[in-house]
Amino acid sequence: MTHAHAPALVWFRDDLRLADNPALTAAIKSGRPLALVYCLDEVSDGIRPLGGATRWWLHHSLARLSEALAAKGHRLILRRGQATKVIEELVDEVGAGAVFWNRRYGGAERAIDAALKARLKEKAITAESHQANLLFEPWTISTKEGQPFRVYTPFWRACLSGPPPRQPMPAPGDWPPAAAEVASDSLDDWRLLPRHPDWAGGLRDAWTPGEAGALERLYEFLGHGLRLYAARRNEPAIDATSRISPYLRFGEISPFQLWHAVEAASHATSPAPPRRSIDKFLSELGWREFSWYLLFHQPDLATRNFQPRFDAFRWAQPDARALEAWQRGRTGFPIVDAGMRQLWQTGWMHNRVRMITASFLIKNLLIDWRIGEAWFWDTLVDADAANNPAGWQWVAGSGADAAPYFRIFNPVRQGEEHDPKGDYVRAFIPELADSPAAGIHATKNGQAQGYPEPIIDLGASRQRALAAFAALRNTDRGDVPTEPASTK
Repeated sequence: MTHAHAPALVWFRDDLRLADNPALTAAIKSGRPLALVYCLDEVSDGIRPLGGATRWWLHHSLARLSEALAAKGHRLILRRGQATKVIEELVDEVGAGAVFWNRRYGGAERAIDAALKARLKEKAITAESHQANLLFEPWTISTKEGQPFRVYTPFWRACLSGPPPRQPMPAPGDWPPAAAEVASDSLDDWRLLPRHPDWAGGLRDAWTPGEAGALERLYEFLGHGLRLYAARRNEPAIDATSRISPYLRFGEISPFQLWHAVEAASHATSPAPPRRSIDKFLSELGWREFSWYLLFHQPDLATRNFQPRFDAFRWAQPDARALEAWQRGRTGFPIVDAGMRQLWQTGWMHNRVRMITASFLIKNLLIDWRIGEAWFWDTLVDADAANNPAGWQWVAGSGADAAPYFRIFNPVRQGEEHDPKGDYVRAFIPELADSPAAGIHATKNGQAQGYPEPIIDLGASRQRALAAFAALRNTDRGDVPTEPASTK
């Protein structure tokens, strides 16, 4: 068989969907027989192994993708190992004449893809990469001086100044035949699911991984949450956020699909959501784009301060008991504990509460942001290589366009403002289930059965943090005002 008629190999990565999958669509349009593969690579240089929660999600997402492909008469090949080696071996096994994939943006991933493309070219095998998982390619956006943006607002303004995001592609209709069958790993043999113990019961109750689950969640958001988004998205007890982040993380829905579905909601008649809610949601998609843009330009975003001057900051020696209290939701500060328990139970946390819990760890406990980022990486179903570290660096003050590092969230005031009735706290802290709204966010809940006393004094920890930040200011004078901003 000549290369022109040899099978096409489609390499799935963080794009586990059939609709709006440009690599899959291009391979099908080529008319070549299809071989479809997912490679679990946890060994290539620079690849960060998945956390426990994302491994759970990946198992179920691959199972759903396999079912969807089987309905089209095709099989998903599963292979595990160094991606370059796995794909090259599979190309030889199926006699592929072309390989199709959608682009990735992490440093290690780009290096793998570039090396593979070069090796395939040497063999006269076509290698095509496509834009699928970001609205704007990072290398197409820069300042007038040709430099990367470091602040979100001008970055997003530059993105929106050009052509709008393309329309999403429908799922392919007519599929070519499958290539010759080759060996595949068993998904169960990958042992992505927790077994001893099985801690994923709360995840199973909260989520339906897969492309169909993504669309179901999108329709629920469009029908209810979107109209509340601008006004009430900071209230964790209210279903006013999309909760679509894990589906985006695994590419079960594309940002193009999401963008145009939300824009189309402005034409709804029952009634249409406020325009400010639509614009606010799209701007949050912009923050996702900005996070990946930052990672593209700084591949070690999860380990190195984006602002090098922050390298001089003196973190406290981690207190193992305080860290465990934070991880398990036993700090004695209800809004913090509710968030950490929501995370442990469901693999997800409301975004406002993510900021509160991160601020508490970084600023009240003075624990290095990287320790918190690693915990979220392991426990979040939506943990990805860009948003997770970018969010942590934003709270720490070490990132791009970061929250000022002298701003310290007061968890009591944050709880009173964003969960005034205490419904969120009661949902995740059974010890406080009978507590009245008045005072539920106060730190003197020790009388509640089993609920801990506060592990720190807020005032003293705040002063300790300000002193540490003042020491950093001495190395970078003029960057931090003498009086801190609001700590609300």
